[in-house]
Amino acid sequence: MAAHGPLVFGLDPSGDLLEQWGLGDSPQGLEKFVDIAVEAAVGTVGVVKPQAAFYERHGWRGIRSLARLVESCRRAGVLVLLDAKRGDVGSTNEAYAEAYLGPDAGIPVDAITITPYLGLVAMQPILDRATANGAGIFIVTRSSNREGRGIQGALHAGTTTVEHQLVRDIAAENGRVAPGKIGPIGAVFGPTHGRPTDFDLSTMNGLFLAPGVGAQGATPADVATCFASCPGRVLPAASRSLLAAGPDPVHLRSAARLLADELHALLAS
Repeated sequence: MAAHGPLVFGLDPSGDLLEQWGLGDSPQGLEKFVDIAVEAAVGTVGVVKPQAAFYERHGWRGIRSLARLVESCRRAGVLVLLDAKRGDVGSTNEAYAEAYLGPDAGIPVDAITITPYLGLVAMQPILDRATANGAGIFIVTRSSNREGRGIQGALHAGTTTVEHQLVRDIAAENGRVAPGKIGPIGAVFGPTHGRPTDFDLSTMNGLFLAPGVGAQGATPADVATCFASCPGRVLPAASRSLLAAGPDPVHLRSAARLLADELHALLAS
């Protein structure tokens, strides 16, 4: 963030995008996308966020492309935050953790997203492996879509909202594993629904991944408003709005830098 600004570049090769870029919606088109994406991202942003589903839809060839993207970015010094939204129980969570976290993982990344709705305690194998390997976790707390409000804004135990309780739980876990510091567990918190009015985001001692910038309707100003109490700890993510500038890597870099500069100016003020 210090070197490149807070922008997270979402690398989401949907079928429509691959066709629009003239690559073809195929494993071969996906391979070409990876080459372009890596060229555009390296030296431009500090973090990329591939959405696993857009690679998995191409079967084992897509997984191979994802692994190549991850390895190429990390080797060049770009952090990879895999948007996989994993989350289950017991040995399944251990397997998810082994798949992505740590040097001996199948596809080792710097951070992953998880969903906590089978209970945050059930996520402990993932949290523990992340902490042990210097990796990060971003827990879906407030998603950018409207449908999520019915669950995330519901009252937890009749006292506080589910999203507020998750912020509290993340703060407690970070306080346990990294007392007095910013911990390895962050929250996915969409700015599309405005600034929370019933709690202060700065009370959570972790980072925030802010999805929904651009195509989903959130503006850089919305990000600044939502995270006004902790502007130095937010990672705004944009995908479709940036990828629309492709497939020329020069144009992609220009679009990313322009948005990164705008976000930096608003969040630093």
